[in-house]
Amino acid sequence: MFIKQPFDEFLRFEYKRIDDLHVQIRMPIQDLFINSAGVVHGGVISSLADVAMTNLIPAAENGIQRALTVELDVSFLRPATGSFLLADARMVKQGRTLIHTECSIYNDKQELVASAKAILFRK
Repeated sequence: MFIKQPFDEFLRFEYKRIDDLHVQIRMPIQDLFINSAGVVHGGVISSLADVAMTNLIPAAENGIQRALTVELDVSFLRPATGSFLLADARMVKQGRTLIHTECSIYNDKQELVASAKAILFRK
């Protein structure tokens, strides 16, 4: 099950669980996401990566998330443009309470536009 929250619905996320350690989220690019430089705002990209990585831990039956981000590092590699972005998130290591994750963000041409790492705290 994926996390259910209005912010994700607003961003029109489309979720896909590949396996227990791998999640993808597709986000259509909307005009509202474009900054004054004409590319997707870094905060939107960061949110996409964060949501993808926190969804690696399946939500409770009521859609409540079971992990919180304690550290997030995002590197922007090229301007994000196109019709959609795809977040490809993977679990790197699970401990009792801390979970290390990574995420690559691609544009609709399958070009890498950002990479992210996060440490999550299991609730």
